[in-house]
Amino acid sequence: MIYGALEAGGTKMVCAIGDESGKIIEQISIPTKTPEETMPRIVEYFKDKNIKSLGIATFGPVDVHPDSSTYGHILDTPKTPWIGFDMLGYMKEALGVPAGIDTDVNGSLLGEVTWGTSKGISDVVYITIGTGVGGGILSGGKIVHGMLHPELGHMKVVKHEADNYEGRCPYHGTCLEGLASGPAIEARYGATASKLADRDDVWEIESYYIAQAISNLICIVSPKKIILGGGVMHQKQLFPLIRKKVLENLNGYFKLDELSDIDNYIVPASLNDDQGIMGAIKIAMDAV
Repeated sequence: MIYGALEAGGTKMVCAIGDESGKIIEQISIPTKTPEETMPRIVEYFKDKNIKSLGIATFGPVDVHPDSSTYGHILDTPKTPWIGFDMLGYMKEALGVPAGIDTDVNGSLLGEVTWGTSKGISDVVYITIGTGVGGGILSGGKIVHGMLHPELGHMKVVKHEADNYEGRCPYHGTCLEGLASGPAIEARYGATASKLADRDDVWEIESYYIAQAISNLICIVSPKKIILGGGVMHQKQLFPLIRKKVLENLNGYFKLDELSDIDNYIVPASLNDDQGIMGAIKIAMDAV
């Protein structure tokens, strides 16, 4: 069985076909422009692939509730040409196959818990730290949506005493995304994360914010595994700093096996940056 997968990002749209094992048979990348420019090219890619169904993991906010009149529509996004666009309906009509949709970060979470090292774990949080900061929550084996879907990047955090940066989130300023995203790092230091690898002060502040967020999530959601992905997390020196600060924040309150083995509790994504498109394959499988 062949499934179609679309990982819709703000910069590029990754289109792929794969099978029920999560194997990606082929994929292409199309620049994200306006819907009028981008979507016909996506349809053109899929139309002769004989796919059983399509899964879409998209930037948001997006309406993920099937009983809603705007199910599958992009909502009030900063990517203004896409506001109100019926992503799901457009693709279903164009291809004539069943289709499902979820957020891009929930796609990454689904990829990891279906085929990654977190396979079989019922309660998992996935956080992506890159151009933005987003998060997905699996609780009791089900993706959490709620009234919209979790927006973990916009939780408020306490500023580091050595950080004078005002934050870049247009809504909240110094939320997690405003202080810890890739663009926030670049605005603060005048260079991208990849060019700051040897700057201990950069990663001291970055890990401080990420550890705060994780500590909050441990107290609220009680996940059995936390996965950190996204471009910023390619800086592997962050992981030991984050783990240490999380334990300091919790201050011995939780006496749990997972936290006593924290190197295997707070972990990097395991699917070589294919977790998002693989998650879209899972969304396609669930749509049938």
